[in-house]
Amino acid sequence: MVLVAPPGLSVTELGRRVGLSQPAAARMVDSLQAAGLVQRRPGSWREVRVTPTPAGHDAASRLLAAREQPLHDLVSVLDDDEQHALADLLAKLLARLYAEVGSSELLCRLCDRASCTAGATCPVGHAERDQDR
Repeated sequence: MVLVAPPGLSVTELGRRVGLSQPAAARMVDSLQAAGLVQRRPGSWREVRVTPTPAGHDAASRLLAAREQPLHDLVSVLDDDEQHALADLLAKLLARLYAEVGSSELLCRLCDRASCTAGATCPVGHAERDQDR
């Protein structure tokens, strides 16, 4: 999901966001490119930007959908009050994880950013802002 939002990261920045060295990130991009999921484009100066292809966007969408349905089915057994309580507990746990990991990019690399903050504040982003104060 890191490559989909925002697209056009450098290989080095992509590696930083997913916790890989630059050489390991370059090998990962090589594999994704060979599978037709990303393409390299010239950036500024010597930088190379990595952007998802249409097939890459489709793969990301399929991955999110495959993850979303089982989670939706699981949480649907809870009533509204229980779902709110679960959301509060998960927010507390995510803030704690952020304190340990120290990087929202690394922690949220598989986040569905389009829906994770729908109607709410991202707990990881909130923890990051609190730390910066």
